[in-house]
Order: sequence, then structure tokens, then C-alpha cells
Amino acid sequence: MATRRQFLAGAAGSGVLFCGCGLHRAAAAPPGRPTRQAVAVEGKRVRTIDVHAHCVFAETLPLVNNDRSIIGPSVRGAEETFLDIDKRFAAMDAQRVDMEVLSVNPFWYRRDRDLAAQIVRINNERMAALCAAHPERFAGFASLTLQDPQLAVQELETAMRTQGLKGAAIGDSVGDREFSHPDFQPVWAKAEELGAVLFIHPQGVPELSRRLAGNGWLPNAIGNPLATTIALSQLIFNGTLDRFPGLKIVAAHGGGYLPSYADRSDHACLVSPASCDPAIRLQKKPTEYLRQIWFDSLIFTPEAIRHLQAQVGAAQIVLGSDYPYPWSLHPVDHIMACTSLSAAQKRAVLGETAARLLRLKA
Repeated sequence: MATRRQFLAGAAGSGVLFCGCGLHRAAAAPPGRPTRQAVAVEGKRVRTIDVHAHCVFAETLPLVNNDRSIIGPSVRGAEETFLDIDKRFAAMDAQRVDMEVLSVNPFWYRRDRDLAAQIVRINNERMAALCAAHPERFAGFASLTLQDPQLAVQELETAMRTQGLKGAAIGDSVGDREFSHPDFQPVWAKAEELGAVLFIHPQGVPELSRRLAGNGWLPNAIGNPLATTIALSQLIFNGTLDRFPGLKIVAAHGGGYLPSYADRSDHACLVSPASCDPAIRLQKKPTEYLRQIWFDSLIFTPEAIRHLQAQVGAAQIVLGSDYPYPWSLHPVDHIMACTSLSAAQKRAVLGETAARLLRLKA
């Protein structure tokens, strides 16, 4: 494993650390490794863009008393923390991923506002430097101090206008406030104005900790997709997506459970009108809002992709792996194997849609 000094040098001084999860051992090729294998669909080359990949920046650790829980110490391979940039490239090559759109999971929402702002500043400065140093391999989502929405507006504007970032990675709620809360409307308005993509990555449902305790890592396996389902449903049913129809949202983990059972949402207010606010008059059926959200492909199988495609449309699906966490070591494969996708749709899912959505240079 590379030392911290070796890593920082290899990262061109970016101070970034990647969670290892044991994957770089398999991915790292010997010196002189060949160029990564290009992905082509029916003979046409496609640049593969993984919109769901993570990193953590070493400089933030002293601000949280070196609390390594922010990188998931119980997760497989977490002891392999500091990685040489070349090893990350080798891992991407092994996955046939040309570019990762990096994000930091928001571990700062429950921390003091000023401390969170320091963490966010470091994250965004280091992310911008890393992406500028390796523009062909990395793009980045900004971090936001969402416990202070007005500050988050400023951070997002700086990230988009001066730091070259492509949007922001956000959780699924902040404290006891859902993203549909009026406090967050200035953030969504600014994101819409700037064309910033908002990547919703869940943080679980701590209120269910008792029921999710026990075998199977249920707080993540079930809790994370549930958190995304709740976040998207709140944005739909409370009219946020009507107020901001140009908002660009990418939902992690295939959007949680919502696309799998979305049709039930169309019937809720018909069955129980008393449970629905008459002042909130949605402009269309709840399921129709799914076609203005993008969903990553981290749902593992061609059959799951087929179902997601049927519900939201192939044009709303983008490649995602959750790397370096070992959920999907070969994120391209189940897209290539999906018979419901045409050749053009496969190219779109693998990279063309993300390139257009994030306004990435060719």
C-alpha cells in the first residue's frame, strides 16, 4: 500500500484519498500495463462515464478528530485507504471506465455549521484541483453546507462558475428537513439557474435503526434505497419538481425502490384524499415526474435495467458503480448484456447521456 506521502505526490498534491475496499489489488496491473480496453457498441466507440464514484480528502480528517468513520471503517478493504492515483486509474481500466464523476458522501450535515463549511471548502478546492489535473479521467460534484441553505447557494455558484465542478452531491435530507422544505428552495433555484446536476446519494434512515439491526447490513442494503425513495417522493408530492421543472437530479442506486413500485403513487391521493393537501395540485401524475429524473445503473442485472427502462425510459439511465465500494466490479457488463436496450441506447447509458447532462467536453 502506498504511503500517505507517496499518495499525495502521486495525486499531484491534491490531497485526495480513495476508499480502497480491497479492489485495487485486483485492479492494479504490473508496470507497463496495456492501455485500457475501449468499449464499443456495434463497432462505435463510446466514452464510458461512471457518475457514481466516491473519494474523501485527507485534509478534512483533522477537522473531525481523525474520525475514520467518514470513510466506512467497517466496509471491506477500508484498511487500504490511501491509494496512488495510478492505482485508481488501473481500477478504472479494469472496469472499462474512462471517466469517473467523483463525489464525497456528505458526512458533515449533522456537524456544526462553521465546521461543515470548512470541510466543504476543502472538499471543493481539492476536487477542483484533482479534476483540473486529470480532466480526461475525472469530473467532480461539489459538496454543499446544506444546513445553511444560503451558504450552500454561494458554494454552488463558486463551484460551477469558478471551480469547474459539474453540480453537487447531496444526501437525502438534512436533519429533520426534507429537501422539499421551503428552506431549500433557494438552493434548487440556483441549481436550476446554473444547470447544476444534483446527485442524490442516500445516508440511510436512522429512525429505523432498531428494525434494521441484525444480520445483513440492512441499514445500507435496505435503508439507503429507502432513503432515496423517500427523498424523491417528497420532491414529487410536495410540488418541488413543479416549482423547478428544469432541475437536473440524478438518483443513486437506480432511484431506490421508487421505480419498482411507482405506479402505487398514482393512486395514493385517489384512495385517501384526506391524506393529501388540496393546496398542492401536481401538474401531472406522480409517475410522470420520473421522466425528469436520471437514475444510475447500480441495480446489478440486465433484467433490473429492463424494468427501470420500462418505467423511466432508457434516456434517463446513466452508468454508476459506487466505486470504490465493491457493489459492482464490472458496471459496463450488465448494460452490454441488456437485450432491451438498442445499440444507440447502450451507448447513451454508458456515457453519452452523462456527457450531455454534465456538459462534459468531448
